[in-house]
Amino acid sequence: MPKRRQTRDGGRPRSGGQRPPGAAGRRPGSPAGRPAPAGRPATAGRPATPGASGTRQAVERFSARPLVFLTQMPRWVLLVIVLGLLISGFAVPGLIGAIALLLAAIFLGWLAYLSWPSISASGRAGRVVAVVCMLVIVVWQARR
Repeated sequence: MPKRRQTRDGGRPRSGGQRPPGAAGRRPGSPAGRPAPAGRPATAGRPATPGASGTRQAVERFSARPLVFLTQMPRWVLLVIVLGLLISGFAVPGLIGAIALLLAAIFLGWLAYLSWPSISASGRAGRVVAVVCMLVIVVWQARR
């Protein structure tokens, strides 16, 4: 079945790139008719965690850009990086392996700290156990 040709108001066919009047430069679903927010966005002055301490607010503000960057990367990239750190940490004895494992432990601890307010007690315990185990392995690897 052939496609219907778009026509102008007078019945004449439209040339390739013309749009109907009033739609110039807009895409469907674009916020063209909506007013722009005044000043800052609503979340700019508020902490992500209500009732958070000043230190937590600072860490959350500092972590915002790296987290956005991590969420925009393909998931497999982060997996490859963390697995590379873990494999090289276990494969290379001594200080170099311990540093690779320490980087993985720091990343794990950072994510555990950021997710702390939103998880249950069992989830918190699991994260503490995971970070402590990683640090024990780092010490063991450094002494190897």
